[in-house]
Amino acid sequence: MLLPMLFSFYGSFTNYNITSQMDFIGLANFKRMFTQDELFTTSLYNTAYYVLFNVPLTAVGSVFLAVLLNRQIFGIRAFRTIFYLPAVLSGVAVYVLWMQLLSPSSGLVNTVLSWVGIDGPAWLFDPEWTKPALILMRLWSVGGSMLLYLATLQNVPKQLYESAEVDGAGFTRKFFHITLPLITPIIFYDIVTSTIGAFQIFQEAYVMTEGGTGGPSNSLLFYNLHMWNKAFVAFDMGYAMAMSMILFIIVLTLTFINLKLAPKWVNY
Repeated sequence: MLLPMLFSFYGSFTNYNITSQMDFIGLANFKRMFTQDELFTTSLYNTAYYVLFNVPLTAVGSVFLAVLLNRQIFGIRAFRTIFYLPAVLSGVAVYVLWMQLLSPSSGLVNTVLSWVGIDGPAWLFDPEWTKPALILMRLWSVGGSMLLYLATLQNVPKQLYESAEVDGAGFTRKFFHITLPLITPIIFYDIVTSTIGAFQIFQEAYVMTEGGTGGPSNSLLFYNLHMWNKAFVAFDMGYAMAMSMILFIIVLTLTFINLKLAPKWVNY
């Protein structure tokens, strides 16, 4: 891993189109990125929007499902399997399926909304709804994180709940004073890994927009998609390497901040 990173670091200071010799141009790629490339700002905004809403919503959704499924009732194993199955599915087939589900005219999502008198949006054809559509698609597959939380919840000592019940604590107080503090290490792990993964979003936008262009009004032009287009469509590899360095710095900084804030709320 180290050698490609070093190669990209050096390449970010060069004019390189894969076939030509690397010509050292200093900080020209970075200067162009921040002063001339309008799509750089757009792609960074789209990615930040996705991260800001996707990470907390998937974390909350995973915890909520895990708490619901951490009950010993009839058929609970079947429900756990049903909620976990979407996490097993991945790739182009899932994106094509969701493109059909989110079709404005014949999609199942808008059809169900129409049953309750709601006129569904155009989803992937409306710049204001493209990113919420991808976040909705991501929420459908929170089963992987849910399984992690479920395993953690089952290791919480039952004696703590019994003692709390003796003191008159209800479900809400037991959740916020026992359950939540004891699963904060897994929440922290999930937030860190989910943030890193969310910044790397690429495949969804590449498949679900025509020609991988980033959708209507560049509303799905995420950072990695813009970097891909620069590298393998325009063959501006030096510039793409410079973009990868900026992404590396952003993710490294956010991870460092998360690690510094962890002692304030994570209970080991």
